[in-house]
This record gives sequence, C-alpha cells and structure tokens, in this order.
Amino acid sequence: MRFLLAFFLLLTLSFSAVVQKRAWPRGESFLLYLQHVGLPQSLYWNLDREDKELCEEIRAGVPYYELYDDAKKRLLQVLIPVSEELQIHLYKDVKGKWRFEMVPAAYRKIEESFAVTITRSPYQDIIRATDNPYLAHAFVDAFKKSFDFTRLQKGDKVAVVYSEKIRLGRPYGLPTIKAAMIASHGKKRFLFRYNDRYYDEKGREIEGFVFRTPVNHVRITSRFSRRRWHPVLHRYRAHLGVDFGGHRGTPIYAAADGRVIFAGRLGGYGKVIKIRHRDGFMTLYAHQSRFRRGIRRGKWIKKGQVIGYIGSTGMSTGPHLHFGLYKNGRPINPLGVIKVAKRTLYGKKRRAFLAYAKKMKKELETAVAQDRKPSRLIDLSRTCYGVNEKPESAKERE
Repeated sequence: MRFLLAFFLLLTLSFSAVVQKRAWPRGESFLLYLQHVGLPQSLYWNLDREDKELCEEIRAGVPYYELYDDAKKRLLQVLIPVSEELQIHLYKDVKGKWRFEMVPAAYRKIEESFAVTITRSPYQDIIRATDNPYLAHAFVDAFKKSFDFTRLQKGDKVAVVYSEKIRLGRPYGLPTIKAAMIASHGKKRFLFRYNDRYYDEKGREIEGFVFRTPVNHVRITSRFSRRRWHPVLHRYRAHLGVDFGGHRGTPIYAAADGRVIFAGRLGGYGKVIKIRHRDGFMTLYAHQSRFRRGIRRGKWIKKGQVIGYIGSTGMSTGPHLHFGLYKNGRPINPLGVIKVAKRTLYGKKRRAFLAYAKKMKKELETAVAQDRKPSRLIDLSRTCYGVNEKPESAKERE
C-alpha cells in the first residue's frame, strides 16, 4: 500500500496510460466530483460515517491524480489525498465495478540539521538558504512567543533540527521543528519539541496560542488519529478531530477569538461552524443541533462565546460535538493545543525530556560549529515519478 502511488504511475509505462495531475477546486465536494467525472454516487452514499466525514476533509488546491487510458477518454483510477497520511483510492475491480478504499499516502521523510548566519532576518535567511518558505515560517512560528526577533543583528546564528515529508520531489504537509537555537549577544536560546509541545532547555513549556475546550463537563468519545489500521474491519481509518459526547442542546463555546467563515450544512458533518483565528488556525464545530441566533459568516466571535448546541445532524450515531483544529489548512490534534495553563515537566517525564534535550542541543551546536549547510528543495532527491512536472520555484509554491 505504501508504494501505491509509484505503482499507479508505473502503469503509464506498462499500459500506455496517462496520469493527469489536477488541483482540487475550491468549493468542490467529493459527491460533486463523482458527478463531474461520471462515477456512481453510491461510492459516497455507501460509506460509513467516518469515511463520509473524511471526504469533507479534501482541501482546496490539494494535488490529486487521475489515471486515464491512452486516449484520455476512460478514467481508470483516482488518488485524492485527504490528510498527510491517507488518500482516497477509486478503482475498478475485476468485475468492472468501481470501488472506494482509504490507503496510506506514500512519502519519504527526511530529517536534517543546519545553521544559518543572520544577514537580514531568520525568515528571509532560511528561505535564501533552503528555498523552503514553509520551513522558514515554521521556525518563526515556533519562536515568536518567546523571542523578540528585532534583537537579532548581522552575524548572529540560528540552528535547526527539522523533519519534513517529501512526495514526488515536493514538500508534503508542513515541516516539524524538532529543536532550534538562536545565538545572539553571546547567549543561546533553545527550543525543543517534545510530545507535540515546545519547551525550553529546563523543561518549561513555551506558551503558544491558547485554546479553551469547546464544551464543558463532557467526555471524550473519540480521539484524533491520522491513520489507524482497524483490526476488525481490516482497513485504514482516520479521525481528524476529537469527539465530545454530550446531551442534545449542550452549549458549544468558541475555542478562541476569531471570525466565522462558514455556518451551514456540510455533508456528513451536518450543521457546521468554522471560525478562522490568528496564526493560521481554524476551528470546526460539527453535528450541531442548531446555531445560536446571530451566528453567521463574517461575524466576529470572542473566546468562550456560545456559538451553537450539541446535536447529531449529518452522519452521526448520537448527540456529540466533532471538534476539528487546523493549522494552515491541515488538521492537527486539538488535544495537543487545548490547555488551561502552561506545563512544567516533573519526575520521570522531566528526566526523559532532559536526556532528549541534551542530545538535540549537541546536534544544534555541532551544526553551528561545522557551519552545516541545509539542503535545498531541488536537491532532495526528486523522484523519477514526476508526472511530467518541472521543478517549481519558491514563488510558484507561495
């Protein structure tokens, strides 16, 4: 399964088939896509609740692939990413019937460390060194709550340990800053990512954008999962949010200040509100029974304001809130961001963190001592399965 995309593209050589790369149109639903390409809509209606909800996760602009016969008239297969880990695979079985399956997305994960000397700003200098604006943004985003970048001057150093997924020679998803260092005015400031949170070298959490829980005094009935093999159903499942069980009519609160960008029905999610927040965050509140009066697109919402009420609209087995959290359009685990106060590690957890931090600190300092250069995107071993694409420039990616 992991090499499905490579096999999919290899068919173009074996059977004179043609792969067409497209960008998912804004406002397109999976059901509407099936109609446009002439596939049976039963492919959607026969799905269970979880898979119907995943179909709502297809992002506008995401590249997807269609495989046609050599005359470009008969559609043979389709691959549509729904997250960084899973993609929809549409294909015909041996009897000629169209099938839907959720399969792992094939990618290569890289991890490296590097150092950059400041000439203008960390953001500009990292882009200049890597041709990777996503990595530059991730670095600035990680440090912006704990460091004033205006204090930097020419000749200061920054060092980074990061990981990134590469698919078909391009960044896939967002880079993860695993550790970073800023050396300025004779002092070093460290940051370490540990269990999806950022800490300083003493194990004190670095404060980020704080969200509140969207409901009070209810239980979690389903947790976030990017990709999980179901041992009974024998197929991959994903749940790109957290479900809070509760009674119908239980108030739902805005997790942070923001502006409503959607309030209406959305396929398997039923009645949905989406709120855009600062720093590239967006929250989604699904399966509501009703919205609070006055909630509409464009309205500014304050953190803790009631926006709606728990229900079971859409594909739902009972009253609950499906709460989704997105960073720059990509789903992330809400439980890694929602918190009441800053955390400090103690006991075994702190000892484990300090051992990890010591290792990463050595890696960062070595990168500076060796003046280690980063890889540029064009050098990250572009795959031969390029689907007739030319390397894109930083301007095109932006």
